[in-house]
Amino acid sequence: MEARIVENANDILKITIDERSVIRRSPRVEHELKVAVFDLMENNTFKPVDGATGPFHVHVGLEEDRLLFKVMDMDDNDITRILLPVMSFRSIVKEYFLICDSYYAAIKTASPSQIETIDMGRRGLHDDGAELLLDRLADKVAIDKGTARCLFTLICVLHIRA
Repeated sequence: MEARIVENANDILKITIDERSVIRRSPRVEHELKVAVFDLMENNTFKPVDGATGPFHVHVGLEEDRLLFKVMDMDDNDITRILLPVMSFRSIVKEYFLICDSYYAAIKTASPSQIETIDMGRRGLHDDGAELLLDRLADKVAIDKGTARCLFTLICVLHIRA
């Protein structure tokens, strides 16, 4: 990941995803991942409630049946580990994948208004996933909605099994 000038001590400056969790990714998913990481590196808010200051390196992965956010300093020294139950995200991720499949199928054959309608639903589910993440992290780390949206994309990538 590219480094950037730190504008705020409560920034994620580096983000990594547990590649062991992912078997393979389609070019479409790889593109979505790159966009999410780029957007996250451009603008994010990440402030642990315990008062730790960054910049931070955040590693996102799966550990048993939990979602892991491993928070480190830029020298990769552990600051904290945030574990969330994966079960709380499974349903919305599954729905999101289904609507994404519908969206990409519609691009090939549907009218612009049909595509726009499906895309609005897709963005709505993505927002719902981000809101769920904001809620689940509220007592652990303060993030903004844009950061939550990007992190939700990473969570979706972790759920891809083939």
